[in-house]
Amino acid sequence: MTVLYEDNHIIAVNKTCSEIVQGDKTGDEPLSETIKKYLKEKYNKQGEVFCGVTHRLDRPVSGVVLFAKTSKALTRLNDMFKNQEVKKTYWALVKEKPTFSDGRLEHYLVRNEKQNKSVAYEKIVPNAKKAALSYKLIAQSDTYFLLEVHLETGRHHQIRCQLAKIGCPIKGDLKYGFARSNPNGGISLHARNVEFVHPVSQKLIQITAPVPQDDKLWLTFEKMV
Repeated sequence: MTVLYEDNHIIAVNKTCSEIVQGDKTGDEPLSETIKKYLKEKYNKQGEVFCGVTHRLDRPVSGVVLFAKTSKALTRLNDMFKNQEVKKTYWALVKEKPTFSDGRLEHYLVRNEKQNKSVAYEKIVPNAKKAALSYKLIAQSDTYFLLEVHLETGRHHQIRCQLAKIGCPIKGDLKYGFARSNPNGGISLHARNVEFVHPVSQKLIQITAPVPQDDKLWLTFEKMV
């Protein structure tokens, strides 16, 4: 586990594609528990340690994840995420170049619980939720293109689903139409940066997560930008 930022109220870590944020049916230890153990050991804490989950990243996605170390910070951060006061920037590697080098995507997403997948529609359909994001092409190699993505809404598999809808599935994302999986089982979607006003100190906080260090393609693109 790599800690990117820590103060009395907040801790941010750089999640790998194999880690889960919260416990699920796999029974694997979630980051929330790993952080509790880390805090308990680092500060020699007795008894129960608090670690509140403020948002999530899909398991195959890497990058920055924020956790709250106090209940006050958790309540305020939850409100901030709900009110879209936390600016999140993602990087996505795709094999197909988008028609436009930058733009805004607006779709209506329907979640399929059984398949754990979302489907994007151009128009409103029953049970759909509006999803919007903006993207910009920021680097390219002979084979792949790096898109910087800013979310306006936080829907299930939103970036994966919307990019696939415009013919640009994310590298390694078999679920949304990419031809091959990545060797590490993850997908090439990385939560690169978060920016927010600290819920207690009111200072502007910016946290950037380095790309996966075991992935040569990611490292190549990081040097380009």
